[in-house]
Amino acid sequence: MDPLRLVSALGAFVMVGLAIAIARNRKAIRWRPVAWGIALQWIAAIVLLRVPAGRTALEAAATGVQTVLDRSYAGSSFVFGQLGLQRGGDSGLGVVFAFQVLPTIVFVASLFAVLYHLGIMQIIVRALAWVMMRTMGASGAESLVVAASMFMGQTEAPLTVKPFLTRLTESELFTIMVAGMASVSGAILGAYVTIGGVPIEYLLTAVAMTAPISLVIAKIIVPETGTPVTAGRIDVDIPKTDANVLDAAATGASDGLKLAANVGAMLIAFIALVALLDALLGIFTIAGAPLTMARLVGWLFMPIALLMGTPPSEAVHVGSVLGTRTVLNELVAFETLHQVAGSLSARSQAIATFAICGFANVSSIGILIGGLGGLVPERKSEIARLGVRCLVAATLANFASACVAGALI
Repeated sequence: MDPLRLVSALGAFVMVGLAIAIARNRKAIRWRPVAWGIALQWIAAIVLLRVPAGRTALEAAATGVQTVLDRSYAGSSFVFGQLGLQRGGDSGLGVVFAFQVLPTIVFVASLFAVLYHLGIMQIIVRALAWVMMRTMGASGAESLVVAASMFMGQTEAPLTVKPFLTRLTESELFTIMVAGMASVSGAILGAYVTIGGVPIEYLLTAVAMTAPISLVIAKIIVPETGTPVTAGRIDVDIPKTDANVLDAAATGASDGLKLAANVGAMLIAFIALVALLDALLGIFTIAGAPLTMARLVGWLFMPIALLMGTPPSEAVHVGSVLGTRTVLNELVAFETLHQVAGSLSARSQAIATFAICGFANVSSIGILIGGLGGLVPERKSEIARLGVRCLVAATLANFASACVAGALI
């Protein structure tokens, strides 16, 4: 076996070990969900990355997703002309973020709103939640949110169990926080692909792998000590507030526009702030080159990159991508990955992709406090108290998925 793959496999269990090390009450850890969650993560990875039939199905799904995403250019080019044309088209001007990436978010948000209105997503979410509930022994509420987090944002997924939010145990509350922060929404997924040509196959696999391991890490760090009110039952509660399909599409587009505007604003601010910080750090020279934030976080996260199985010569670059995701956000991290891709092997690029496919960054703590705290104000202080632990847990979940991927790719 390739030594680097062996390191990656070991790294996956080290991530779980780190979760055990910082667990609040190790004696209360229930090992059934831990064992089943790890097993489900590896099974999903092996089927999708190594089994021929699974790879064929994944490639077909990726082709389908790409075909759907490409339809967004019909709308963006109609509104913005040549600026909105698909990259590589006859008159394309490269990736113009505001006119190509952000419209994809609007389109996918509208599409998902239609799918939820028709009840299609509820069926998928219910099936995935049933698997996790039966195998891992998770409660119905947390299983639903973990499953929904594979498609919805970290503040939207909890809406599936809104009637139960006030009655969730602390462990359940922590689990839905971790699941949301470790996952990505369908609307943002399209943006990742458009930004740097990230392989859809890896993104889809990362989503499937992260769901069970996020539940594992959450249940280790804050183990269940109470009795969930939804133990053994699943209730999908996504109320239909739209009059018809057209109303759902319009509402989804409106919500997508708000999300796109927020994404654009964050990127303008964060990238400009990084440029300012680099200008200040550039006063200092280390090893004959100006100091930058990318180099700084690269050194800080280099040991993690090595543990994931990346070659030592590429570990600083991968570490820079990991650190950027944690300090800033995953969109900036994917752009950073795109910039350093020429210095990385295909395997290291894949590992980095799995590692940053999630919302686990500092600003997400504030998003959870504001979003989830808005749904259940009486538990806002509790959400704030769990925020840092949640960030650590979600990061470990993403890094564990990257390690598993590194062991198989």
